[in-house]
Amino acid sequence: MNASFTANHILDIASLSEEDIFYILKLALNLKEILHRPIPKVPTLRGKLVALMFFEASTRTRLSFERAAKSLSADTLSFTARMSSVEKGETLLDTILNLESMGVDLFIIRHAMAGTPHFVAKHSRARVINAGDGFHAHPTQALLDMLTVYQKKKTLSGLKIAIIGDIKHSRVAHSNIVGFRKMGSEVYVAGPATMLPLEREALGARVCYRIETALDQADVVMALRVQKERHGRALLPSVREYAQEFGLNLKRLELAQKDCLLMHPGPVNWGVELAPELQNDPRNVILEQVENGVAVRMALLVALLGGNA
Repeated sequence: MNASFTANHILDIASLSEEDIFYILKLALNLKEILHRPIPKVPTLRGKLVALMFFEASTRTRLSFERAAKSLSADTLSFTARMSSVEKGETLLDTILNLESMGVDLFIIRHAMAGTPHFVAKHSRARVINAGDGFHAHPTQALLDMLTVYQKKKTLSGLKIAIIGDIKHSRVAHSNIVGFRKMGSEVYVAGPATMLPLEREALGARVCYRIETALDQADVVMALRVQKERHGRALLPSVREYAQEFGLNLKRLELAQKDCLLMHPGPVNWGVELAPELQNDPRNVILEQVENGVAVRMALLVALLGGNA
């Protein structure tokens, strides 16, 4: 592990310093080159064992972590709760300790209950990366988002970041608010009143009840999916009305800076949070976010497990 990065786990953005974040981003930029080689693989983490523990559905996060580990020559174990002994009543702690006994060096954990990765980090000798816990935190998504902005804007300071959508229930929003503010940018959030945090719970972001206020002169515009699975009750009259009031389209993006970045953590519901006309818009960097996700996750594995980048 590099002396300038001393974290044992990646549990949230709040616990990372500005120096930690820049270290990860710069390491990710160096490692990204590997992905474009004819044989995109290096022996950096040969002999290390990484367990992907996903208790919730995932495409981009799970597969990008798997790609990252394999590009660094680490071995992987893929775990899903379904078809495992969890269905027979095995506790999370017993599952973790059994896998640790198989030689796991690092756990990557996504779980519906906030705090689960912190619990595992407390009770395991292995390293832990939070791949999303409830609507608490998604630190690796925030890091890849910051990397994408840094590549395009050459800075993370002095920017206006507009996040539009289901802010209250989004772990992506929570981590990005903390991250971008820590790096010196302002964050504005907008969405239906039922999906906005109270001012005192907004982590320092400015809460806007009109989308126009958030979009005005924004350097970065990030749309979020409506987190229906976390609501417990209906918070919207209809998806159609959401799209009319808070969906992003060409006309609304005219309020932002001409060279703004259009982002989305995925999966995108085209025609809801983003109009189909934005799919090929030059400001759209969604697929670059996905590529940067692999690079950031490679950087985190190297930072936590050692090896020469």
